[in-house]
Amino acid sequence: MAPSVRMTVSVGAYVASIVLVNWLFAPAQLVEGVTQWTAASWGTFYLANLVVGFVFVLRDYAQREIGHYILIATALAGLITYSMVDPAIALASITAFVVSELADWAIYSFTRKPLQQRILISSLIAVPLDTAVFQYLAQYLTPAAFTTEVMSKAIGVLLVWQLLRMRARKELTAA
Repeated sequence: MAPSVRMTVSVGAYVASIVLVNWLFAPAQLVEGVTQWTAASWGTFYLANLVVGFVFVLRDYAQREIGHYILIATALAGLITYSMVDPAIALASITAFVVSELADWAIYSFTRKPLQQRILISSLIAVPLDTAVFQYLAQYLTPAAFTTEVMSKAIGVLLVWQLLRMRARKELTAA
């Protein structure tokens, strides 16, 4: 794939994923039994809690393509989100992304580890930060929502980490 196409796809997927996840959290989109579930002792959790896991991985791929300009892509996603969803959701999302993305960006940028290790380390810190800040500000923080979202993000990160690890091993054996 040509570098410019790879960059466009990576950054576009990252921005679109942020907007999609926030749209799934929007109160107008909630249809009980389809986009939200309630467990008696754990509280409500949302479809977005399950699909949000890949946003952080997409960010790492996009940052690999455009470097520190990833912060501009994050801001663009925040502006699009703000124009499309409830302002409370948008503000919670933007705040959570600023906090978690800065932590993720710093770890990803300043550690000199291989890509798969940077993704894992940065996600271990940024994922719980993002989840806690967003859910608290959006008033969706329940044990079920927090646990489900962190686990969803962790599964996405671990899948990509494992794929990258297998790819790195394959490259080493081929050399």
